[in-house]
Amino acid sequence: MLEILLPTVLAYLPYAAVAAFTPGPNNILSLHAIAQNSWHEGKKVLYGIAVGFLCVMSICGIFCWGLAQFLPGITTILTYLGAAYILWLAWHIAKSQPDNAAGRQASFLQGMALQFINVKIYMYGLTVFSAYVLPVSKNPLFAAGNALILTLIGASGFLTWGLAGGLLQNFIRKYFRPFNLAMAAILVICAIQILI
Repeated sequence: MLEILLPTVLAYLPYAAVAAFTPGPNNILSLHAIAQNSWHEGKKVLYGIAVGFLCVMSICGIFCWGLAQFLPGITTILTYLGAAYILWLAWHIAKSQPDNAAGRQASFLQGMALQFINVKIYMYGLTVFSAYVLPVSKNPLFAAGNALILTLIGASGFLTWGLAGGLLQNFIRKYFRPFNLAMAAILVICAIQILI
């Protein structure tokens, strides 16, 4: 099984890397949480994102072949739920104040919950499993190994964005309102992209 794992990962790595590092709900939330809370408090949301991400990748890997027949209905529901949640998150970031902005954002449960309605990672997982993993092997251990690898690739993206938030923390605090409005605008664009 290990002899087929590396070629499979190398096949989907370019797609996974692009998906992991482009702006999306996880990356924006990570950047915002660390910039507003520092690593000490902001890491809670990162842990939540990581746990939720692994859960979703596991669901995608284990149930991909079953979901494929129901994909249109599931995709439509997830699209609207995901866009609504992202818009809600954008609203809260835009209207937040320096003293309370991150308190709501730096939540383990909020980071984890985002994963279950984040259409971007469902599409990421479903694409990789259906196009790259399942054609090679339908073995549950192979799927589980790829779910872990996909989570690590995704984590490298949101941790990089979180690091940027930490490095730019003083700048972001000085320009709190314009920064939050820019982050909210990016999230609105993400929601629009999901819907079109």
